[in-house]
Amino acid sequence: MSAPTFSLVGLGPILNRWKYYVAGAVALAALVSIVVALLLPNVYRSTAIFIPTNPQTADPDRLLEDNSQSRSKLELGGRAEDLDRAITIGESQPVAELIIKKFDLYKHYEAGTPGDDATDNFVLSEFSGNLGIVHNERDAIELAFMDRDKNLAAAVANTLVHVIDSVNQQLTLENRRTVLGLYRQRYDYLSTSFERSRQELVGARRRYGIYGLEMQGRYMAKQIIETEAALRKAEGGGGDVAGFRRALRGLTRTDGGNVINLESFVRGADSLAMFTNRVSDLQTRLIAARSAYETAELSIKGRISSVYLVQKAYPATKKSKPVRWLIVLGSVLLTFALSVVFITLLELYRYNRPGAARPA
Repeated sequence: MSAPTFSLVGLGPILNRWKYYVAGAVALAALVSIVVALLLPNVYRSTAIFIPTNPQTADPDRLLEDNSQSRSKLELGGRAEDLDRAITIGESQPVAELIIKKFDLYKHYEAGTPGDDATDNFVLSEFSGNLGIVHNERDAIELAFMDRDKNLAAAVANTLVHVIDSVNQQLTLENRRTVLGLYRQRYDYLSTSFERSRQELVGARRRYGIYGLEMQGRYMAKQIIETEAALRKAEGGGGDVAGFRRALRGLTRTDGGNVINLESFVRGADSLAMFTNRVSDLQTRLIAARSAYETAELSIKGRISSVYLVQKAYPATKKSKPVRWLIVLGSVLLTFALSVVFITLLELYRYNRPGAARPA
């Protein structure tokens, strides 16, 4: 004898026999779900939208480049790696622990005293469940936080954006400090070299008696020509030949007694030219090094933001969840479905029980 088959049409008589029980179960489920839905607290969602940038655009060595290149590097734009880095930072455990501590979420979530593994895991799980960081279709990041307190939700979302910005800057801060140290060392070295070369130049001027190459050269040439002409005239006319000879010797020889003389001038001209060029070069490099150091120091102290905040998180004006009507409707439908399954299985059991009456 073949086993009987059932169809959806056959459920009609079964439901009709159990209609009062099914209706009671559905009514009870509706009543319970309404009470539960009303007891559930409202949860509010606050969202901040920002675009991360490449933190290397604030590096001192890049800021020292020409203005046109610097402007192109600081233009708004979110690269894929910058977006991924910001999301990774926002979802990291150190950031979560910082926010939990800042807003005392142990007390807010009524989890207990910090330090216990179970308590810590509960708070961390609750925080992570309420946090959402996604990359939207416009190449921006939407950071959302949900909580029963709408003001707290907005405050946490805004603080998270600032923390992401801060951590993003910290990634290159050590390198930037190293660059700043190198600029400082370079400036100190050039400053010492400049002062030493300047002292050497002053000493050479005193040693050779040269204080102005061009002017002094013209002066000496004029005096030597005039003295020599006077000497020739004296030799021909019986003048003070010895005196003019001593004057000419003083102008041309170092042992002649003159501080300014041709022999010292010729011997020191090359040395003074070299010292003068070196001091001039060091002065130019020193000014550039000082400017580079000041710019690098300013960039670190200025803490240029690595994110562009498009929308600040504000306290929500309406709840995000729960959707109470959906809870009630879902509970009613689920109860009805389970009731149909239960009474169908019960009817099958009765039908297949030994000694049960069979339809003719």
